Amino acid sequence: MRCPKCTCLDDKVVDTRVSKEGDSIRRRRECEKCGHRFTTYESVTRVDFLVVKRDGTREEFNPEKLKAGIRKACWKRPVSEEQVEEMLRSVADRLEGLQDREISSQVLGEHVMAELQKVDEVAYVRFASVYRRFKDIDQFINEIKHLTDRH
Repeated sequence: MRCPKCTCLDDKVVDTRVSKEGDSIRRRRECEKCGHRFTTYESVTRVDFLVVKRDGTREEFNPEKLKAGIRKACWKRPVSEEQVEEMLRSVADRLEGLQDREISSQVLGEHVMAELQKVDEVAYVRFASVYRRFKDIDQFINEIKHLTDRH
């Protein structure tokens, strides 16, 4: 690993710890040349996906963009950051199980809505209203009726 201070490639690992979630490893390193200590993180790289948007364009799947959408839906709701992370992990795990490396934004949105519905129905309706592009109050009411019918 290149030292961020002197750019030397020689370093030694002085401490290694597994993250709380168990999905990454934190390493403290020390440069052999200048003695500067720095931290690196190691994690499994998931297979890259392309998201096919409604207009037919394709872009790389960006978990941070998805997380931002989930956070917006959960704004001022009793949903913890851990729950947001778990929903993101669950959606990413579902994507890993797919054979195709391209996924439509519609399918991706359905996966997110399924996770949100388990955690918070208000967040689910918020996300659905943007994702499904509700045009009037009747669409909101219909979605809420579907939720209450499921209970």
